[in-house]
Amino acid sequence: MQNQTLFPLYNKDKPAGDPLQASQAEASSHTRRVYIETYGCQMNVSDSELMAGILTQNGHQTVPHLDDADVVLVNTCAIRENAETKVINRLVQLNHRKRRQPDLIIGVCGCMAQHLRDKLLDAAPYVDLVMGPDAYRNLPMALDSLARGVESHVSMTDRDPFVGLRLDKSEDYADIAPIRKEGIRAWLTIQRGCDKMCTFCIVPFVRGRERSLPLKLLVEDVEKLVDQGFKEVVLLGQTVNSYRDNGADFGDLLYAVGDVNGLERVRFTSPHPADATDSMIDAMASSASVCKHLHLPLQSGSTQVLERMRRTYTAEEYRNLVSKLRERIPDIAITTDIIVGFCGETDDEFMETYQMMADICYDSAFMFKYSEREGTLAHKAFLDDVPETVKSERLKQIIELQENISAAINRDTVGDTVTVLIEGESRRNADKYHGKTDGFKTAVFPKVPDTKIGDMVNVRVDTTTAHTLIGLTV
Repeated sequence: MQNQTLFPLYNKDKPAGDPLQASQAEASSHTRRVYIETYGCQMNVSDSELMAGILTQNGHQTVPHLDDADVVLVNTCAIRENAETKVINRLVQLNHRKRRQPDLIIGVCGCMAQHLRDKLLDAAPYVDLVMGPDAYRNLPMALDSLARGVESHVSMTDRDPFVGLRLDKSEDYADIAPIRKEGIRAWLTIQRGCDKMCTFCIVPFVRGRERSLPLKLLVEDVEKLVDQGFKEVVLLGQTVNSYRDNGADFGDLLYAVGDVNGLERVRFTSPHPADATDSMIDAMASSASVCKHLHLPLQSGSTQVLERMRRTYTAEEYRNLVSKLRERIPDIAITTDIIVGFCGETDDEFMETYQMMADICYDSAFMFKYSEREGTLAHKAFLDDVPETVKSERLKQIIELQENISAAINRDTVGDTVTVLIEGESRRNADKYHGKTDGFKTAVFPKVPDTKIGDMVNVRVDTTTAHTLIGLTV
């Protein structure tokens, strides 16, 4: 992907103008009220918190309600086509608001902005700002310039949008303090970008190459999060366990973070099976704070499909890894990602995935039909030749299988006592709490005196569904 720089005029039929050279000192006199709307994964949630930090440091104000905003930033995902469709539909809704509020600034940030610049601006020409994941430092400068245009009575509809899509392999935002919502769980990005180049995935093209943040800085960040009242920290990276810092690997980071005084739990997502080292497994097995839950994406149970996906492991190697994990951590909960209908997937190759799921018995799974993504290696090299009806039928089969497995695993916990971190009131009953077990299962139980959100409580499991443990505190 060709790198782009931030420039004030966008016209795909003519060259871009000179990059803006405004200094940060200029970025102060046009305070904006910014509402950030987030789509996609935890990395996008973390990036939204990062954007809020950058904007706040530069004199802008983030607001919790759309009605209070004069800037709307839609932080987007590009992993699947339906995510992009959802964003385009949302932009159409925002344009209706803009017709009533002509000075409203609409910005699209994140992976979709990076992936579909031209198509996005064709589909939503009323967008004022387009920025990829490595350009967020330019947000205050861009908003201030747009604000000056408003004050000069230049209609937003008469201005070309700002476009900032330069990928920067050195950008890690290590000096930026994110603005997080209050709660018990905090997201902490430890690594940005991805080097894996799976053929179905657009991430390396929209987030650039891997780079890790310094271990010492991350431990200090976790200490600050504990001081702010967070009980659980989730370490984030596109391939989180490929983390490296001056000889320290991901296992070293887990040990260091797990030793932070006052931190109840450490989780991480998403690891790559090829980087699941003994160091990582040892840290999970021996650190009391590191949760005994691993989201380990399989994608396919067929070695042939994995080769076409460039997943860099075989089905047998994956099975051996799961065996090692369960030997070292007997009570580990393992969840996964599955794609059916990838290019060329035969009935036999699909059944290898089905059988792998039946054999491993995942606690839960995210399951998808393959969605062709323009710009990926699969889009260039393979035909998306599995009929949609076949994809849907295969997806239906593995969903039914996984529902039965999840229900059986949860039934086996009836009578057990599990430790739950209280996250909030149950959405269905204000007299009950919900929270997560160490294995990331949702538990629901009645409130009792002297308990509050953020407390760790013991819950005896009385009944279950495929997705929830239901019980009483003991």
